[in-house]
Amino acid sequence: MKRMFTAPDPGRARLRNSARAVIGTGLAVAVAELAGLSLTASITGGLAALLALFTVLDADVRAQRVTTALLPVAGFPVLALATSLHGMPPVRDAAWLAVVFAGVYARRWGPRGHALGIFAFMMFFVTQFLHARPAQLPELFAAVALALLSAGAVRFLLWPIERRTPPAAAPPPLPGTGLARPTTRQAFQATVACGFALAVGQILSEDRWYWAVGTAWWIFVNTASRGETLVRGFRRVLGTVTGIAAGLLIAVPLHGAPGPTAVLVAVCVFGIFYTAAPSYSWMMFFVTVMAGLLYGLLGVLHPGLLLLRFEETAVGALGAALGVTLVLPVTTHAANDAWIQRALHCVRASTAASLDRLAGDPDADPAPHAAELELLLARVRMALAPLVHPLSPLRARKARARQVLGLLDDCAREVRGLVAVAADPQASHDARLAAACWRVEAAVEALTAPQGAAGTGAPALPAGPAGAEPVLAHLHGLETALAALATPLRTDPRAPLVVTA
Repeated sequence: MKRMFTAPDPGRARLRNSARAVIGTGLAVAVAELAGLSLTASITGGLAALLALFTVLDADVRAQRVTTALLPVAGFPVLALATSLHGMPPVRDAAWLAVVFAGVYARRWGPRGHALGIFAFMMFFVTQFLHARPAQLPELFAAVALALLSAGAVRFLLWPIERRTPPAAAPPPLPGTGLARPTTRQAFQATVACGFALAVGQILSEDRWYWAVGTAWWIFVNTASRGETLVRGFRRVLGTVTGIAAGLLIAVPLHGAPGPTAVLVAVCVFGIFYTAAPSYSWMMFFVTVMAGLLYGLLGVLHPGLLLLRFEETAVGALGAALGVTLVLPVTTHAANDAWIQRALHCVRASTAASLDRLAGDPDADPAPHAAELELLLARVRMALAPLVHPLSPLRARKARARQVLGLLDDCAREVRGLVAVAADPQASHDARLAAACWRVEAAVEALTAPQGAAGTGAPALPAGPAGAEPVLAHLHGLETALAALATPLRTDPRAPLVVTA
């Protein structure tokens, strides 16, 4: 709970994106209602707008516009296929598994492929969720088109956040070739996982089996190792359980009352966007509550349905665990080390850009580096999550991993301070800053060099007086954190920082 509200939010980006998502999703639903579309179509439009705002993460505004425009190209054929196969379960199931494989494989083409793959999968999912029939296809197309126009208008015209503050590019995946390539490996893993979830989910329920498939699919989003996938599955189940409990207290008593339900759905949309980065469990809590509210609007909500939701989620999590364990398994130690090194290199880049800005270089901009550092730290936390999980029995390695995470958070805090000072036009620059920057670079090089190729890094600056200049104070804190990282990262290379999966 504490982390959800205290997690760093540079420039209040998460807060603004969350508020914008509520506006965009609400506008999409309002437009569908004004157009006289059915409730099923309105819900489809709302989900399409939410997905467009949530998944389109290209590095510049122009690319975001192109990806948003391409969403119907990926979604409409799948929407038509899913509705037309509604009465043919075997063919429908095979078609969805093909969409699963293609959607995951498409991630090799970067943020655009990632967004298009998710949108295509969710268009298949929403037809199962709403039991859409072929006769409803024209209004579903209309609802999705209106939703994407509404989301685009809010994102690119009404509240163009990225135009003023370009988003940091998502960290590229770690290299690999052939079946070892992350997208190829995950495509096979996710397909096997979803196939298991589909088969067992249909044994549990002939009507709501799709929740198991959706669970298995989403667990593979933004994960790269066995440990990450297992922890993500645990967090999804945890978020679903707490969301079901809240649904019993909130959604069931409402009985689908339109006004209160609309308000609470808006709160859930905000919560999904605001908590997605710091806490997957909290994001799933809001997703589960929103699903219960939507079931209430459709007039099918009852406590037994929420229990079935939990059972299907558990099946999907089990399918993901089996898929990532049995299909093309890989070790995780090297990947974790690579993410940590990327974060350290970003610390150095942020520091150098900040000092160049202080030296008077108008083209130097440390803000993108600082934003990239936040994304990399989120990736490091995800990579180390299996080790720091409360159920991990490896106490010594858990303590070391927590130390690494704490020191990297210290580095990020000092970098944010440097960026804030560099943005002040009154800030000054002197020779001491250049020397301190050199020591930071030397410390990073020592930490990222191959084992035995370097020492433990440059010594940190002696503590300055209480009235030291803010820039020097941030640099001193940065040097201190980097020097302290040498202990957990460089001690006994035969005992890896993280357990090998």
